[in-house]
Amino acid sequence: MSDCCKSKNNCRYDLAVIGAGSAGFSAAITAAELGAQVALIGHGTIGGTCVNVGCVPSKTMIRAAEALHGARAAHRFPGLAGEANVIDWAGLIAAKDDLVTTLRQKKYIDLLPEYNGIVYLEGPARLNGQGVFVNGAAIPAGRIIIATGSSPALPDIPGVAEVPYLTSTTALELTDLPRSLLVIGGGYIGCELAQMFARAGVEVTLVTRRRLLPEAEPEVSKALTGYLRDEGITVRTDLAYRRIARTDRGVELTIAIGGAEEVIPAEEVLLTTGRSPNTDALGLADAGVRLSGNGGIVVDERMRTSRPGVYAAGDVTGRDQFVYMAAYGAKLAAKNALNGDSLVYDNAAMPWVTFTDPQVTGVGLTERAAQATGFTTKTSIVPLDQVPRALAARDTRGLIKLVADAGTDRLLGGQILAPEGADSIQTVVLAIKHGMTTRELGETIFPYLTTVEGLKLAAQGFGKDVAKLSCCAG
Repeated sequence: MSDCCKSKNNCRYDLAVIGAGSAGFSAAITAAELGAQVALIGHGTIGGTCVNVGCVPSKTMIRAAEALHGARAAHRFPGLAGEANVIDWAGLIAAKDDLVTTLRQKKYIDLLPEYNGIVYLEGPARLNGQGVFVNGAAIPAGRIIIATGSSPALPDIPGVAEVPYLTSTTALELTDLPRSLLVIGGGYIGCELAQMFARAGVEVTLVTRRRLLPEAEPEVSKALTGYLRDEGITVRTDLAYRRIARTDRGVELTIAIGGAEEVIPAEEVLLTTGRSPNTDALGLADAGVRLSGNGGIVVDERMRTSRPGVYAAGDVTGRDQFVYMAAYGAKLAAKNALNGDSLVYDNAAMPWVTFTDPQVTGVGLTERAAQATGFTTKTSIVPLDQVPRALAARDTRGLIKLVADAGTDRLLGGQILAPEGADSIQTVVLAIKHGMTTRELGETIFPYLTTVEGLKLAAQGFGKDVAKLSCCAG
């Protein structure tokens, strides 16, 4: 670290990074490795959404709920029976908090001294036409990257601001389980947490305006809806929200289906209707940084905003709101800010995962999106009861769907609904990234009795009836 940077605010930095979450750390570390002097500006708990209130806490709680379900589902094997129950929910929450604290320390706080080029500044940041200000003090920097993330958004339901509600953050802080829970929103967060709480013994109702996982293939959405209902979750789709109100026993949501109104009561309500980019307090209008309709910062393919010298990455842009895409975009932003804007953001082979059970995962174009893009498509769908791994596990919940260009046979997209299906999606990512055809995928050697072998069967399904193949045939 140079002498000037030891005095922090008196230093002239090559780069100022606003936001100390996954995107901010990715940008700062990338810049430091390139030899730059970096001001990393954080406000609040260091580490951002993923480690503190997102991926890490939710996935460990989901795994705990899977352990409960796994014991209860042992009867699918003849001669077995099992049972598991929650005996100390507060203890489980405490263990989750310990994990979060440990990872925040190891993966964020402890990393800062490892990079001499990074100076950490704490306080709210604001931009104007001249640069960045933290706690009222100017932070001289050649370039700026905004990576302030996002926060849970409120749905447009009359009365919602007047009722006590949970978010994906506060729901994972409950030390006592509610008797009943209404989950509003059928995206990945709503589906994950609805199933988690139901497996913990809560009576759960999941409601959504459209269908579950509306960006997923319709066959996948329909199947997942059935599996959640099989576990006792009440799933209501294709409805309108009329109003929500507080009651002596909790809340009541009034919905409309086919013109008829219906009231759904619950002790607690969890809102999972999306996230809003954190842009309000940054002074972006004064700085000439343009926002999109969803409140996200508009960036081009090189992560540049409308203000020269100012870049943005991660959830604050309102697109591809996944932690790995935030880190990827931030790395590009840092390299472009320091080395001439030569790198282009590419999400064509971006995988995504919903950590329900069975998991939902995908990459590339859906059948509908491919057709909208102008492709003439062909598809192959293989139910998991054709996959030997699923038969051996006596768990055939799920399916695999592949989409290809009918003219060239090139693979365009794929989705997997399967227990642990997320561990197989990277094969489709690589196939799409390297332009493989479905024939090439079907001729690739896959290990037997694995979930990923289902991709081989799905690829073969474009030209064969896989039900007529012997084990490992083809």
